[in-house]
Amino acid sequence: MTGQMKLGAFLWATGHHIAAWRHPKAHVTAGIDIDHYIALARTAEAAKFDMIFCEDAAGLREANVGIASQTSRSIGFEPISLLSALAVQTSRIGLVSTASTSYNEPYGLARTFLSLDHLSGGRAGWNLVTSASPIEAANFGATGLKPHADRYERAREFAVVVTGLWHGGPSGHDGQSFSVRDPLDLPPSPQGAPVMVQAGASDVGRDLAARTADVVFTAAQTFEEAKAFYDDLKGRLAAYGREPDDIKIMPGVAPVVAETEAEAREKFEELQELIPDDVGVALLSSYLSTSDLWRHPIDGPLPELPESEGMKSRQALVIEQSRRDGLSIRRLARHFAGARGHWRIVGTAIQVADELQARFEGGAADGFNVMPAYFPGELDAFATLVVPELQRRGLFRKEYEGTTLRAHLGLRRPS
Repeated sequence: MTGQMKLGAFLWATGHHIAAWRHPKAHVTAGIDIDHYIALARTAEAAKFDMIFCEDAAGLREANVGIASQTSRSIGFEPISLLSALAVQTSRIGLVSTASTSYNEPYGLARTFLSLDHLSGGRAGWNLVTSASPIEAANFGATGLKPHADRYERAREFAVVVTGLWHGGPSGHDGQSFSVRDPLDLPPSPQGAPVMVQAGASDVGRDLAARTADVVFTAAQTFEEAKAFYDDLKGRLAAYGREPDDIKIMPGVAPVVAETEAEAREKFEELQELIPDDVGVALLSSYLSTSDLWRHPIDGPLPELPESEGMKSRQALVIEQSRRDGLSIRRLARHFAGARGHWRIVGTAIQVADELQARFEGGAADGFNVMPAYFPGELDAFATLVVPELQRRGLFRKEYEGTTLRAHLGLRRPS
């Protein structure tokens, strides 16, 4: 691996740890405090992150996780509105938001993201998701979650229409799911087109990413898992006339960092002790698309589970970890609640940088989507401790080289 790694700051109200809202230094009402988000965005920009990233769901994220936890984790601004506000409070950092192909129409979505791109001077990106939660489906008059294959078939056409609109068309698109007559009422993007981001890791998800994505977020616990995903996805690009550098793969990483390893461990354990068993198991059940876990001994192994129509890749990752590490339901739930299946590193700046460097230089990542356990504390710690260590090693920029998100990521301007 050559060049420098890319970094995204994944913003999520109080933090990515399920118990972040209970941490004494967390900002419990962060989800509706614009000043909180402005401060986070400016911290990330001062550290020269490539982008900030806002997740979204068209409904409550998890069922039966607990009233206080659910409220603190779900309450928050609609992300395009939030990023539009942050666009005028920042000048260089990229602005990426999730939007679902299941519960939007391509014309409106294309217009919204292109507007954000112009407002920010070419810093916008769209994270395409197909939405895997029956909780979301119930908010749109659906009778249930659409089958996985159907969601991705819609997403493929959706992406074609959106990118066509961004490039000056499509005029008279009439497809299986969508009909669009007019072009957008906006000029072309300052960066050619907003950056396309995806996070699907199933076979059809990887194929869609190989066709359309500029950036892929993924979850991988081990180097071997990360390397296998990286090689597989990069290997699919040639079939679509693309080069390996046309896509940046950025696995999620949940660091807890401090001046000493002992202090970092103490910080992490403090967070873990804040997880009630019922909250951890409910969260795990939600991602596994099952309501049966409480029927089994909490200190026993994870039972055999049928494949669901939900997040297939995440379900497979959790099941694999439970088998590989011999984790009970309780231990798996506590582990999963800490970072929702993403890679976790606890240690000093040097230890964290060593781990990131190993995956980057080992060809398992082009960069990382950083998921602080709680805000603002762990973002501040990463920015002030880890980023300078990466810069000292020549692995990360000290100044922005360009003005657009594509320039930050080293992506070609689309023709």
